[in-house]
Amino acid sequence: MASPMEQFEIIRLQPLALGAYDVSFTNSSLWMLVALVGVAAFLFIGTAKPQLVPGRWQAAVEYLYDFVRDMLDSNVGPEGRRYVPLIFSVFMFVLACNMLGLLPWVGAFTPTSHVAVTLGLAILVFTIVCIVGLMRHGLHFFSLFWPKNTNIFLALFVSLIEFISFLSRPFTLAIRLFANMTAGHVLLKVFGTFVVGLGSFGALPYVFGIVPLGVTVLLAALELLIAVVQAYVFALLASIYLNDAVNLH
Repeated sequence: MASPMEQFEIIRLQPLALGAYDVSFTNSSLWMLVALVGVAAFLFIGTAKPQLVPGRWQAAVEYLYDFVRDMLDSNVGPEGRRYVPLIFSVFMFVLACNMLGLLPWVGAFTPTSHVAVTLGLAILVFTIVCIVGLMRHGLHFFSLFWPKNTNIFLALFVSLIEFISFLSRPFTLAIRLFANMTAGHVLLKVFGTFVVGLGSFGALPYVFGIVPLGVTVLLAALELLIAVVQAYVFALLASIYLNDAVNLH
């Protein structure tokens, strides 16, 4: 019986090398490309023929865009509007990667179940946040780590903690998404093997197999919810980090 961890194996579909570096096209690369094409197609279909009274596709695109815009308005303020394309793109890509991994029978792969992918996205967001902060405030951006109206000795200690906390943001952002997607898929695989194993047990396969089957269905629904929630959490934390860079508090 296949191991629950086998679904996370990286498979080289097209071996490639760039000098000493392995840049092979893998199943992870393939499904990230599928996610990108899927998001692009969804947005194109929804906005190709805009109407005053939107149809279902247009309404879906507008709802998701308004959702991200309102999130930035709440967390960053009016200045956050200019960063809607960034957060919207990250949100849609993470959501597509999370949900595509739940497709049955097509050998689907979840790119966000690998920390290399989530860390890459987190570092991208973190780098843009730092660039925005430095471009808007210059060296005054570092006042973010210095608590006001605090004793100098205590401020030195607190500012060190704040700086370390700030540097840990991309890692916590990446690990949160990767860990949730990995754990959920492992649970689905484990209970799926229970259905097969207990369903073939003795003369009462339906009695022994029905319970893990029901749990698997419930877990699949829960994993679908987690896929959406984790994309939202990733975008929400990115918005909060942008607030620090824009407003310095």
